[in-house]
Amino acid sequence: MGNEFVILVDEKDQQLGLMEKMKAHQEALLHRAFSVFLFNSDGRLLIQQRALSKYHSPGLWTNTCCSHPRDGESVMMAANRRLYEEMGMKATLVEIFWFIYKADVGQGLTENELDHVLIGYTDEQPVINTDEVHDWKYAGMDEIAADMLQHPDQYTVWFRIIFNRVHEYLRNQQ
Repeated sequence: MGNEFVILVDEKDQQLGLMEKMKAHQEALLHRAFSVFLFNSDGRLLIQQRALSKYHSPGLWTNTCCSHPRDGESVMMAANRRLYEEMGMKATLVEIFWFIYKADVGQGLTENELDHVLIGYTDEQPVINTDEVHDWKYAGMDEIAADMLQHPDQYTVWFRIIFNRVHEYLRNQQ
């Protein structure tokens, strides 16, 4: 992960500067991020199990992909880049909202992110990058909600925070 940088932002998503990714997580500084939620034509969400070698939250289930834009890269460009790098997929994405959250992810690291949430639709099957993803599956939103209630420790903290907002957004679109 050496020399990866995140974009530090204020509460209005205005860029303040850059910082090494690990240092930003150690110091719990607010930075720009994104989370992608891909659905198939049956309305099932593609979730991934993070690689067992990830520096935090290894082996936990989460949304289709998530990461941080690079300096000078739009959120949309970054989301499409990471979707392809992690899942080997392309889809038309739409940003549905952004929000700020702060959460301890263990090992002295804190996620303090202004997170842009994007959705897309595809019936493609992923071709995963095993350095990033251990496993994947398409699952119904109600099925995921029920499993998260039973096994919250099997899901990333940010996914548990974002999930209900995405679920509510989708219900309001019907």
